[in-house]
Amino acid sequence: MSKSPVRAQAKGADGVSEGSNSAMGEQAISRPTKATKRPSGESVKQGRSVKSAGFGKPAKAAAAAKSGKPAKAAAAVKPGKPESHLAMVRRARRINRELAEIYPYAHPELDFRNPFELLVATVLSAQTTDLRVNQTTPALFAAYPTPEDMAAAVPEELEELIRPTGFFRAKAKSLIGLSASIRDNFGGEVPGRLADLVTLPGVGRKTANVVLGNAFGVPGITVDTHFGRLVRRWKWTEQEDPEKVEAEIAAIFPKSEWTMLSHRVVFHGRRICHARRPACGACPIAPLCPSYGEGETDPEKARKLLKYEMGGQPGQRLSPPPDYPGRPAPALGAG
Repeated sequence: MSKSPVRAQAKGADGVSEGSNSAMGEQAISRPTKATKRPSGESVKQGRSVKSAGFGKPAKAAAAAKSGKPAKAAAAVKPGKPESHLAMVRRARRINRELAEIYPYAHPELDFRNPFELLVATVLSAQTTDLRVNQTTPALFAAYPTPEDMAAAVPEELEELIRPTGFFRAKAKSLIGLSASIRDNFGGEVPGRLADLVTLPGVGRKTANVVLGNAFGVPGITVDTHFGRLVRRWKWTEQEDPEKVEAEIAAIFPKSEWTMLSHRVVFHGRRICHARRPACGACPIAPLCPSYGEGETDPEKARKLLKYEMGGQPGQRLSPPPDYPGRPAPALGAG
């Protein structure tokens, strides 16, 4: 078993309320708001580079956020002038490029070492945090390291191990079912095709895309709550249905970008562009955001809203990738 983490956007357990899980529990959908009057001295020229606002590199981005020097906001589209589709596509791709510089270390926030562990962790992430899953899975995988082992689990014993993640009876049923299917129908190996993955109990299109895009290198867009919230705030789409969102966003970006785009957008949603109170005043891509002002615009107040490494806090992984600049999360019971 490889010790190197497989990169993934691990979210969602279809069949256990996949639409609201982990940090995806923030269900608020952004509502149109009136244009926010920018404080004196905050106006910038349209199209100003995020780099020129002091957020060119991730280290600088975090340092600027902490020092109270957030990017100054400018509407990407002139008031009263509808943005053309071509202009939106260009702005969307620019946001992706900027996010790639801010979060070059974007990664799955679930600890796992192989496709089976990714699949199981994703199922467990429904209706809970990645941190709670990461604190639970070491004992789980020690007891049931393979699909064969988990398929043969005593339900009550499996339930007790995953109890901290919530909805443990439904999740245990899904885990035993998908493990048995992998054992019986796929030779004990997690299948690498969408059509096969969605036949597994508790696995729908979103979870399948997670596994395909990150365990098998097949590009995919994972539309979780964060992703859907941000792409609507950025006016990339008006769709609410995840599959329609996926289709419209896929048309904007090259296929090679789909998986990492998902990581970057979710990272930004968890750290800065929160559901209820986005930290607009500390956002490094504020110049490109048509929804600037929905959240806190005061730099000092916005800086206090930053999370994880951006806010000087531990991340969600107990074993983060080597390039992650933040601190690892504590083990269960350690903090």
